[in-house]
Amino acid sequence: MMSPSTFSSRAAVARPSKIRPRRPSQEAQGLNVAPGSLARPLGLGLRVALAAVFFLASSLFAVPSARAISAAAQSGEASAKLASIEVTGSKRFTSAEVAAATGLKIGSRVTRADLQQAANALAELGPFSNVQYRFASEAAGVMVQFQVADAPAVPVFFDNFPWFTDDELDAALKKATPLFDGAAPQHGTLLDSMANSLGLFLVAHGLPGNVSHVLTQRVFDNQMVQEFKVDNAIVDVSSVTFTDPLAQNDRGIHTRVSDLIGRPYSRTAIELFELEQVRPVYLSHAYVHVKFDPPKPQFTGSDRSRVAVTVAIDPGPLYLWGGVTWTGASAISTSDLTAMIKLAPGNPANGMAIEKGWDAAQDAFANLGYLDAKLTPTPHYDDAAKRLTYTVAIDEGPQFRMGKLVLSGLSEEGERRIRGAWKIAPGQLFDRATYQEFLSHGIAKAFQGFPAHYNKIGRYLEKNKDGTVDVMMDFE
Repeated sequence: MMSPSTFSSRAAVARPSKIRPRRPSQEAQGLNVAPGSLARPLGLGLRVALAAVFFLASSLFAVPSARAISAAAQSGEASAKLASIEVTGSKRFTSAEVAAATGLKIGSRVTRADLQQAANALAELGPFSNVQYRFASEAAGVMVQFQVADAPAVPVFFDNFPWFTDDELDAALKKATPLFDGAAPQHGTLLDSMANSLGLFLVAHGLPGNVSHVLTQRVFDNQMVQEFKVDNAIVDVSSVTFTDPLAQNDRGIHTRVSDLIGRPYSRTAIELFELEQVRPVYLSHAYVHVKFDPPKPQFTGSDRSRVAVTVAIDPGPLYLWGGVTWTGASAISTSDLTAMIKLAPGNPANGMAIEKGWDAAQDAFANLGYLDAKLTPTPHYDDAAKRLTYTVAIDEGPQFRMGKLVLSGLSEEGERRIRGAWKIAPGQLFDRATYQEFLSHGIAKAFQGFPAHYNKIGRYLEKNKDGTVDVMMDFE
């Protein structure tokens, strides 16, 4: 048997310069293909120890470059009949499904370059974070075994396909795209295949077929998804109707819904409207568990260029405020933190007031120098009593002090004025409120009566390992 070798590659074809040999194995030979990152250099001692191994492995099974492959083709590289393909390691796909994706055919004659290309193809698809293969020559021919590791997958989100349901689009993808099981990889050539399959499905129904994809976050829960979008869909929104009376009768929502009318249909745009314009209304009325169904488009004309959109809303029960428990705070007392939430126990649990309380607590820590303080609120819903309580875990993080004030883009007089107006001395606890007040009003006051010329100010806080923070301002 031949010894295994490993390589990593960002490209579709492995680069021979990235080969990293392992110690010889008495079992089999193979390649380790890890897409998305270049191979890390071996340590000097390990390089020396493996020098003889590399010479032996490369003489037995060298990974050919494109030039070497071409030369081998011209000289008639040795080939053998492919007897079997086995794939192990995946919990999402069967051996037969992955084997089909290699492009290899049982009974055909293959070369070492063919096996290399098949490994590359699997590695670049995206569903696998690691691909290894090994082969053995037997009387029946070459037996190849691929060992793969499943990569993280994300849900699929269809943004502007008003002609079909999600189930119909899922079914079309599963029918036309090998290795699509309802979820998508975060990157890889499989995503292009999925977009192409959707495009062909649209064209078959007489619709525009340019489909793109992007890895993005969902509006409400920040879940990562692969969003597919029809690039040249000409379908506008004619109306938006909400099923719940609170949304139907709210003047603010009625005023802002015009932002969607006459615009291209997009589920993402509608969900963003729900988050920014509709949800706050429900939270302020203590409907803190409000849920929105996916928008449902309905074509309104024979030309199928406009849709009326219906959004079903389940407000859920109205909850009463039951209080909050704080853990992990030492710089600010729990009584002071609780006072930042302007709600009395037993009153309606105004969700907007609750969120303002979290923001106020975050600001309070930042004003004491805890710029990296993290608050993790966890709600507890008592559906029987219609009562909402929270537990908030606090990680205060390091306390920062003022470091250097770094200015650029100013004249000598301009810099003198800014430094003279700056309020936080070196070594003093960094107060973010003082910093923000300076940005809002202090700079203008410093330049009062002085012909300062700048269009914008770039600013940045550089946190240092010694617990100081440098304030950088670039006047452009």
